[in-house]
Amino acid sequence: MITIKTAREIALMHEAGKLLAACHRKIAGLIQPGITTMEIDVFVEKFLQKHGAKPEQKGYQGYKYATCASINDEICHGFPRKSPLQEGDIVTIDMVVNLNGALADSAWSYGVGTISEEASRLLHVTKQALYKGIKQAVAGSRIGDIGHAIQFYAESEGYSVVREFTGHGIGPSIHEDPHIPHYGLPGKGIRLKPGMVITIEPMINIGTWLSKRDDNGWTARTKDGALSAQYEHTIAITNNGPFILTEQS
Repeated sequence: MITIKTAREIALMHEAGKLLAACHRKIAGLIQPGITTMEIDVFVEKFLQKHGAKPEQKGYQGYKYATCASINDEICHGFPRKSPLQEGDIVTIDMVVNLNGALADSAWSYGVGTISEEASRLLHVTKQALYKGIKQAVAGSRIGDIGHAIQFYAESEGYSVVREFTGHGIGPSIHEDPHIPHYGLPGKGIRLKPGMVITIEPMINIGTWLSKRDDNGWTARTKDGALSAQYEHTIAITNNGPFILTEQS
């Protein structure tokens, strides 16, 4: 069921989103060769606790961590680990913040030290794909308009779009209807209405869009071992256009 949020509920989710964005800005300063994603996970949990919030995905369906930390060919749901990040890696840190019951969700990909031109271009295109999708998130448009904009741009740049994992509605639960695919046809799917709050979170690969799952049951990685990146924002649909609740600028 799709829930329509009140202006007050969206304002509370925006407060959660601002805290999440502040946490990502701190993470950006921590990412360097030698740090571990487990250290980042511990930092995030302490940061949120300090500000009266908690990591919503910790404990969700048995998940044990405050963040998902996906490295290189990992598409999403990577477990934080104690092995250090290496020069040239890319890593996506994904988290859901619960601030007084209001949720916000955002993932961001980071380069570790000096990264290759190939990896840098992937990060750039993936972030641009996110914002091209967000431009379509206006009242009266359809979900397919978002996916089409992302897919058309990413594929025109020579990349593939992950199909298995999608954006979603959010609040008061992490995952709500509707699903937001990052591919599709314009003019198709559910019509967007003011008060809907969704995530747009394209996962873009250098090689095939096909994925495989690790034995831990969570971590998805590219089937061909090629690099994958992801950027995600939580968006409120309003009469005045898309309202990014997790904007970092």
